[in-house]
Amino acid sequence: MKKITLFLAMIALLASCKQENKSKLEKEIISYQKEASKLNAKISNLQQQIDEQEKKKNQLTGLKVRIAVDTLNPQLFRHYFDASASVESIHEAFISPEVSGQVEKVLVNEGDKVSKGQLLAQLSTDMIQNNIQEVKASLSLAEFTYKKQKSLWDKHIGSELDYVRAKSNMESLQSKLKSLETQYDKSFIRAPISGYVDAIDVKVGELASPGIRIFHVVNIEDLYVNAQISENYLPVVHKGDKVSVSFPTYPDIELHEKVFRTGEVILAQNRTFKLQLKIKNRNNLFKPNMLAIISINDYSNPKALVVPSFVIRKDIKGDYLFLVKKDKEGQKIAHKQYVTTGLSSGPYTQVVKGVQPGDVVVTDGFNNVTEGTIVIY
Repeated sequence: MKKITLFLAMIALLASCKQENKSKLEKEIISYQKEASKLNAKISNLQQQIDEQEKKKNQLTGLKVRIAVDTLNPQLFRHYFDASASVESIHEAFISPEVSGQVEKVLVNEGDKVSKGQLLAQLSTDMIQNNIQEVKASLSLAEFTYKKQKSLWDKHIGSELDYVRAKSNMESLQSKLKSLETQYDKSFIRAPISGYVDAIDVKVGELASPGIRIFHVVNIEDLYVNAQISENYLPVVHKGDKVSVSFPTYPDIELHEKVFRTGEVILAQNRTFKLQLKIKNRNNLFKPNMLAIISINDYSNPKALVVPSFVIRKDIKGDYLFLVKKDKEGQKIAHKQYVTTGLSSGPYTQVVKGVQPGDVVVTDGFNNVTEGTIVIY
């Protein structure tokens, strides 16, 4: 009993030590955070003093820095996001025979352009043709017998059974002949669509069977461009929206197409939905499975204040840029203005807070100015 009590006491002591160590570490973190906050405040204060000194220096020396500027005016700003996509053929056929048979002829080569209904290959038809001849001979006799029995039956001569039997035999042979002729027709394998023969998977003399591909024919005149889009963009992507399509293989080509359709299901694996475009393949440049990039407009503001992204600088207090203001003497000086930025698109960034229409922004020479620098342009 004493051993158990001693063991429990040791466990309690260890837990107490761990708790004390944890509390000690947390106190150290808080202490360092306070020190970092004080250091940041000191740095900001020193930076402000430097700016003040530079301002006084420039005012005393009369040094003027040449800059370039731009006046802010409300303008249309659009933001785009990119989605990876791939090209798919709309009309594509993986052809297999509907009947089994030995391949007797292959009448096309890979790469050939074919028309819908064009003969691609022929299976051996000797056995089917023999069966057709036999059935035709039997059918000729059956039709003759039926006509005789019908003539007698119409005159109320002979038995009804003989008449019905003759009719049934004739119709059975007619059905059999039709089936054999259909089988014969299916021994001639034809292109179901117009396009190009992309692959031939059979040779003369080999056995072709239903369900096993022997030809791949693809039409590349009309294509789909498919992309998987994050469900976050579902509210901003709709059927009929205009989007841009580019191709890494052809960097100089950019198409502007409407969204053909959007998927009705969100894929559980990656939380995306399907976006599909339909394009015309002019000059047959694009191929199935080629990579594409779709650019989609997800934000538009007709009255945005926009600046070149490179003029926005950053320090410990945040993002800033330089504006041109006038001092008490009427001289044009650089003013360090902290701003809140929005989205960026291409080389431009929207500024949502800190500037207003009519402000003059320093767009060139901003690396040579500080708060209060006298400027000319």
